[in-house]
Amino acid sequence: MNGRPPEIPPHKLISALRGYNLLPAIVFLPTRRKCDEAASEVAADKTQRTDNEKFQLRKDLFESYAADFPEVRSHKHARILVNSGIASHHAGHIPSWKLLIEKMMSGGLLNAIFATSTVAAGVDFPARTVVISNADTRGNDGWRPITASELQQMTGRAGRRGKDNVGFAVLAPGQFQNPKKIAELLKAPPDPLESKFRATYTTLLNLLDAFGSFEQLREITEKSFAFQATVKQVERLKRDRTDLELKLASNGLGISIEDIRGFERLTSAKRRLDERIPFARADLRQRWLEQNVTAGRVITQGRSGKRLFIVISVNGENVSTMRDDGAGRNVPISRIIRVFEKTYRLNENDIEKAFFDTFEGKNAPLAEPKLSQTKPSGDADEIIERLIGSFSENGSDAERFLWESAGEAGDLEKIERDISTLRTNIWAPFDSRAKVLDKLGYLNFATEKVTSSGKWLADLRVDRPLLVGEAMRQGIFDDLETKTLAGIMASLAADSDRNYGELYLSDALLDVISGFEDVIHEVSRVEWHFGIDPSEEINLSAAAAAERWAAGMSWDDLVKRTQAEEGDLVRLLSRTGEALMQIAHLKDSNPAMAGDARLAAATLLREPIR
Repeated sequence: MNGRPPEIPPHKLISALRGYNLLPAIVFLPTRRKCDEAASEVAADKTQRTDNEKFQLRKDLFESYAADFPEVRSHKHARILVNSGIASHHAGHIPSWKLLIEKMMSGGLLNAIFATSTVAAGVDFPARTVVISNADTRGNDGWRPITASELQQMTGRAGRRGKDNVGFAVLAPGQFQNPKKIAELLKAPPDPLESKFRATYTTLLNLLDAFGSFEQLREITEKSFAFQATVKQVERLKRDRTDLELKLASNGLGISIEDIRGFERLTSAKRRLDERIPFARADLRQRWLEQNVTAGRVITQGRSGKRLFIVISVNGENVSTMRDDGAGRNVPISRIIRVFEKTYRLNENDIEKAFFDTFEGKNAPLAEPKLSQTKPSGDADEIIERLIGSFSENGSDAERFLWESAGEAGDLEKIERDISTLRTNIWAPFDSRAKVLDKLGYLNFATEKVTSSGKWLADLRVDRPLLVGEAMRQGIFDDLETKTLAGIMASLAADSDRNYGELYLSDALLDVISGFEDVIHEVSRVEWHFGIDPSEEINLSAAAAAERWAAGMSWDDLVKRTQAEEGDLVRLLSRTGEALMQIAHLKDSNPAMAGDARLAAATLLREPIR
């Protein structure tokens, strides 16, 4: 037991708030399910007082609103809302229902709403009191602590303008409540702003088309708020570089910065040359093993060295392998006897081939280097020594200064490397995407120009535009039925991990998806080559749901068959319709596809999707 009191049942919480004249209230709960259950539980409590005047006003508002939005009549909480003045509000409800709740709350007709923390950021609910039930909240990646900004948004809802002199924030006891943590967050400054600027294909194409060169695009990128912290580091390093250069240049001996840096490079080269000479065969062999024991190579280990192993991965001194009989084994790198030449892919067929090739003598062992082969050329060593000695011709004071300044000259080199690395980190995501777009023909990397295909792709503001663009270019979307086009676009617009039930895909949609997966494979292959993580998998359950909706299935049937929350379905179909409208704008470059997309969008965006 952690000593924390149990949670207060929702109906008792509302009764307590009423007793202290703290209604209307917003009660923040961590999950959608808890919000719905809490509203139902309070409505079922017969001890809750009913205001007849407000009841009639709620009933009249509901009837008036339902005349324009009839879908709210069938909402599972319609009776609860009107009779008790209690509501649940979260992203799982359809937009028309949430708007009705907001109207009633703004009109002072509700006693309480149970809401998730996301409500606090986007809606203005006038409430006397807010109730914080948890110090944690649940996001897309599971449970996490509430942030300072989220708590400020939540507590900021307390107090009705023109009605309350003060607002109240109440911490309800519970197993996951943490008053100390909440108190710390209330005193904490707002969370740092986080830029949503990202290196995307369409951003790159639009900026390059507008500004005409990678260098200008790079300058614009570095000015973005997203890289403000990195740019500050670069500016600080530049100041350090200037200070150090001024210090080295003011030596009074006539020695230039270039001389100092040249001397440092020579001495560093001499030191590295000396360090590369192994002093014993064991040292030489260890280095050779570290260079050559890589994933996909066959090795032997132990005293006998008769058993073959294939390297799966190398982590420092530990080598993870698979034995020729399929057993896994971790092997210290120092116990490896032989390393064979060829490198094989780590799939079942190639692993089997690796063992057979080695048994049959088709995969020869690598020859270990001899100690004599590793010694540096005497000529190279002599040249470096002579060049270092040439600096002594400037006098003993100059020579002494050079040796004393070598460390600071090394610091100067490091500063410049750090500046280059930081700037490269900013630009690298764009550079990789530019190379992908070049490979697929949307821009010319050498001339820094957007191609005709790239110009219309830049206008395609959809999720995963490169996949859509390639599918359009390859004719995957040509002459599709409206429902099939809606289904394939929904598979891209949906969150990959969201489940929309177990509806079957039609044969026509399955055929299109089969062709589309070839496009995904090709684009992913190019992205992997240039170091970009490929897009998430497409969502087939979303494709099936959108296909049925576009084919004319009723809203009630769709909700029942998918077992998805209405708000999630609305979000899916709205996003899909918006993506189709983006394609519909391409009437000049892709007129046929634009017309099909416009029709599909109109079919999807019917009531209650608005």
